Amino acid sequence: MAPATNATLLIIDDSAENLYVLSELLRPQYRVLAATSGVAGLNIASSQPRPDLILLDVMMPGMDGYEVLAQLRANPTTFDTPVVFLTAMTQAGDEERGLLLGAADYIAKPINPTVVLARVRTQLEAKQARDWMKDRNASLEAEVARRMAENDLTQRVGIRALAHLAETRDPETGNHILRTQAYVQRLAIGLRRHPRFASTMTERYVDLLTRSAPLHDIGKVGIPDHILLKPGKLTADEMAIMQTHAKLGSDAIEQAECDIEIPLAFLSTAKEIAHWHHEKWDGSGYPEGLAGDAIPLSARLMAVADVFDALISVRVYKPAMPHAEAGDIILAGRGKHFDPDVTDAFMAGFGDFVGIAERLLDDVASPRARYLAQAQT
Repeated sequence: MAPATNATLLIIDDSAENLYVLSELLRPQYRVLAATSGVAGLNIASSQPRPDLILLDVMMPGMDGYEVLAQLRANPTTFDTPVVFLTAMTQAGDEERGLLLGAADYIAKPINPTVVLARVRTQLEAKQARDWMKDRNASLEAEVARRMAENDLTQRVGIRALAHLAETRDPETGNHILRTQAYVQRLAIGLRRHPRFASTMTERYVDLLTRSAPLHDIGKVGIPDHILLKPGKLTADEMAIMQTHAKLGSDAIEQAECDIEIPLAFLSTAKEIAHWHHEKWDGSGYPEGLAGDAIPLSARLMAVADVFDALISVRVYKPAMPHAEAGDIILAGRGKHFDPDVTDAFMAGFGDFVGIAERLLDDVASPRARYLAQAQT
């Protein structure tokens, strides 16, 4: 890899004679800048055009070469510019000191033109190689980031598509999946500083909860139409069948997990939510009657989100409940239906949950809304 002939070199030396000799030697192949002091050299080094290599005299009045090099390395603009010391000093300790500070090489005075040209060429070739690798790595990182973003979007679209599949079977859903997703995210964020949940509620876990929440009712695709679409109260037998949607959903997600070679954390979280979001804190829920902390945290958050949204939404058997009244019911379920601390977090951010509900209202012109209106007349 031959160094470009338009490479820029900066020579910093207090001796006008040395500057002249080096400039005459190097100018036929390179663009040469010169400075007679450390201060002037630092100013040139951080200006355009940036030097590709600096030849730096060690023994200079005021600011010596060691201090100049230290400041070059401390400046983000010049920290990686290669520096070759020019020195008449021959002690091994002097060379070691410069190398420890970050010098790339030493050229002894009086200079040997052949040695200078060879070492300059070597350093420029090394810099070109580093720059090429840096550009290559940046390109690879950008491509990896692009593919990760594409995969992330594909995953989110796939989740939303599955959730909408359940939605098409259930005329009561509307924007339910969007609202409950937003409620769960807000609840999780509200619990991040709670001592009981702080270690769990990492940014990663909040993202998993938010990503997985839309799949909580995916199991409804397996419920017969005459039960799922019934405009009146379900019988005990019908309710038992309706309750199977929790396990149907988790079973479907578990099957998806079996079909892939690498476990996906969001699927595990989605399976928890789908399977246990109808459990109750006091153990009276379904499908397994879990109680307290035995219920996965993800499902405890969804339990609050799901019930609140059901209360404030139109159903074929009831009108929408006012937000304040729904909040009172959630509060009344504290320690019975809902985790007490999750309930407290919900009530503390109640205004935000109302805001989410109002922002994601169902479209009154949608077929689903017309269906519900007809069912209530």
